[in-house]
Amino acid sequence: MLGGGGLVAANVYATASESGQSQAGQVLASGAATIDCPDVGSQLTAVPDEAKAEVDKELALLDKQIAEAYQRLQQSTQAIQQDGAFAENSIMNPLKEKRAATIERIAIAVDRVGDRPQGLEAFAACILRASGNQGEQGGDGQNGEQGGEEQQQGDNQDGQGQGEGQDNGQNQDNGQGQGDEQGDQQGGNGGQAGNGPVAADFVDIKSVQPNVQSPRKQGNASRGTFSTACGVNENGLFNSDNVIVAPGVTNGAHHFHDYVGNQGNNAFASDQDLADADTSCENQGDKSSYFWPVIRLQNGAQEQDAGSPGGGIEGNAGEIVTPKQVTMTFVGNPQSKVTEMPKLLRIITGDAKAFVNGTANANASWSCTGFEDRQLKDKYPLCPQGSDVVRTFKFQSCWDGNNIDSANHRTHVAFADANGVCGNGFKAIPQLVQRIVYDIDAPSLNDGGRTTPLFAVDSFPEQLHKPVTDHGDFINVFDEDLMGEMVDCINGGRKCDAADGAGDGDGGGAGEEPGNSPSPTPENPPGGGNNGDDDPADNGNGNGNGGDNGNGGEDTPSPTATAPSGGNNQDDEPADNGAENTQKPSADSTQAPNPADGEDKGNGEAVPKAESSPSAVQSDDAAATGGDDNDLGGAVPGPEPSSASVLEPQATSGGLADTGTQLWPAAAGALLLLAGFVLLRRINSRQT
Repeated sequence: MLGGGGLVAANVYATASESGQSQAGQVLASGAATIDCPDVGSQLTAVPDEAKAEVDKELALLDKQIAEAYQRLQQSTQAIQQDGAFAENSIMNPLKEKRAATIERIAIAVDRVGDRPQGLEAFAACILRASGNQGEQGGDGQNGEQGGEEQQQGDNQDGQGQGEGQDNGQNQDNGQGQGDEQGDQQGGNGGQAGNGPVAADFVDIKSVQPNVQSPRKQGNASRGTFSTACGVNENGLFNSDNVIVAPGVTNGAHHFHDYVGNQGNNAFASDQDLADADTSCENQGDKSSYFWPVIRLQNGAQEQDAGSPGGGIEGNAGEIVTPKQVTMTFVGNPQSKVTEMPKLLRIITGDAKAFVNGTANANASWSCTGFEDRQLKDKYPLCPQGSDVVRTFKFQSCWDGNNIDSANHRTHVAFADANGVCGNGFKAIPQLVQRIVYDIDAPSLNDGGRTTPLFAVDSFPEQLHKPVTDHGDFINVFDEDLMGEMVDCINGGRKCDAADGAGDGDGGGAGEEPGNSPSPTPENPPGGGNNGDDDPADNGNGNGNGGDNGNGGEDTPSPTATAPSGGNNQDDEPADNGAENTQKPSADSTQAPNPADGEDKGNGEAVPKAESSPSAVQSDDAAATGGDDNDLGGAVPGPEPSSASVLEPQATSGGLADTGTQLWPAAAGALLLLAGFVLLRRINSRQT
C-alpha cells in the first residue's frame, strides 16, 4: 500500500512538473521568447582613459553576441520542438562562454592601467525570458522566416524608390507576396520580421488621462528658449552606428538612426571630423549631431538595409518614415540661470535596452498632436484621424562641470530633482527638448496590420521593438559664440531662434514654450493640458506620469510605463539617473495584455478600453533598486532573475501515446494500492 501510494504521488508530481516544463518549451518553440542579459556597460562607472577604446569595442562585442544568439533562437523553432534542451545547450551556454571571455578581456584592459574591476564575471550568464507576445495575433507563424529570408531579397533596393518594383518604398510586388501576406504573418512575436511589435504594444491616446505636470518657476529661473532648425533628415542620412556608445565599431547600435544636424556622424567620426563636417541646421554655427532610432511601417517594404546587419537581418524591417516635423528647443532651469554646455558634450536620454534592463533609465514619451498633455512610456499611441504621432525627448539638464562623457555615458549628466534643482554640485545647463512628429495612421489591430500597417521604433533585436526602448542622442558641436548667445537668451527670458540670430527674439518675459502650438486638435481633449505655467514640459513631453514624477517635469526616467490615471505622483522614483539600476522586470510584470481587451471601432481598428492595459514593464517598486553599489570599487552583485521569468527548455509533448506513457506509473501504483486493501481485508477476516 505504501509503495503504491508513493508511486501515485510521485507520478502526479512529475506530471505536474512536466506540464509546466512543457508549457515553457511551447513558449520557446513558438518563438515568443527573448534573451535577457545583464547590461555590463552600465556597471562601468569608471574606466581609465587609456582603456576606454578597448573597453568600448568589447562592450559592442557583447551586444553583437546577444543579437546573434537571439537570431539563432528565432531560427531554431524546429530544433527546439524536437529537443527541449536545444536552446540551453546550443544557444545559451555558448553565449555565456563568449560573454565570459569578453568580460575577462574588459577586466584585463582596465587592470593594465588601473584597478581591476571586481565581480564582472557574474554578469556572463543570460536567461531566456517569455516576451509576453505569445498568442497576441493570429497567423501562420511564418514571420520569423520572413525577417531572415524574404528581407534579404532587398539587397539591391535602396528604399528611395530606386529599386526595381519599389514604388517609392511602399508595398511592392516582388513575387513574394509580402504586401498581401504581411497581415497574416503576425504570429509568434509579431511584426514583419517576427520580433514585434504586437497589438498589445498600442493604446488609444483618448483612453489616457492627462498626466503632464511641471515645476513652477522661481524668481531666479531662466525662462527663455532657444530654437535651432535642422530639418527632418530629408537628406536620408542613416546608419546603424553609435559613435557615443560604440566608437570605431560598425553597426554598434544594431538599429538604424535618423541623423539631423551634423552630416559627418558615423562610428569612425573623430571630434575633429565632427567639427569639420557640414550641417543641415539653418544656422551653420550649429554643427551638433541629433540622432534617434527610425520609425518603420510594417508594410512589407524593403529598405536599403533590408539584407544588412542593423536592418532586416536583425529584425528592423519595413518602410522608414521620414518625420513630418522636427523641432529642437533649448530651455532654462526653473530654479536658476544656466551655464554654457562644453563643446563635444555627449548626452543619451532613455535606454535602448529598457525592455530587459528595467525602466530605471527609460525615458520614452509617445503621444499625439492635440493630446500632448497625455504621455505614454511603454505603449505606442493610436491617434484619431487628423492627429499625428509625436515622440518627445527631454535631455538631462545638469552637468558635473568637468566631463564631456563618462564610462557608462550617464554619470556626467543628470536630471534635476522635483523642484528643478541640480544636486551633487552639478551645474544647470540648457535642456534640449526634441519633438518629432510623424504622419502615421493608427494601425488596424484586429487584422494584424493588414488594412493599416503597424509601426514600430527600431531596436536591438532582443528588445522586440518595445516603445519603452525609445531614446535620443546628442553631441554638442555648437560654435562657442552661438552657445554663448543661447545662454544669454535663455537667462534673459527671451524667445530666440538660431536661424534669425539670438538677439532677434521676443524680448522681455518668458518666451513661448516649445510644442505649445500643436497641429489642429481633432477634438478637445479632456483635462486641459498646459497647467497654466510656461514650462516646456507642457509641450507634451511631460514624463510626469500624472504627477511630478520625482523630478518636477525634468523628465527623469519613470519606473512605470503604464498609461496612468491623472494625479498619481511618482514620489518613489530614483532621483538621479546617474545611479545605474539593473533591476530586471519579472515575467509577471512584463506580460503584455491581450488584444482581445480592445474594442472594434467599426473601421478596422482595435480601440483599447478606457482603462489602460497592464504595463509591459515593471512596477514602481521593482524599478527602484540601489545603484551606488554598482561602482567597480567593490564586488558587483550578479543578476538574480525571477524564477518566473526563466524559461527552462524542455521537450514538448502531446498526443494520446505520450499521455499513456506518462500515466502508467500512476496506474501501477493504483493497482498496488488496491491489492494492499484487498489483502488487508482478507487477513482481518481470517483473524476474526
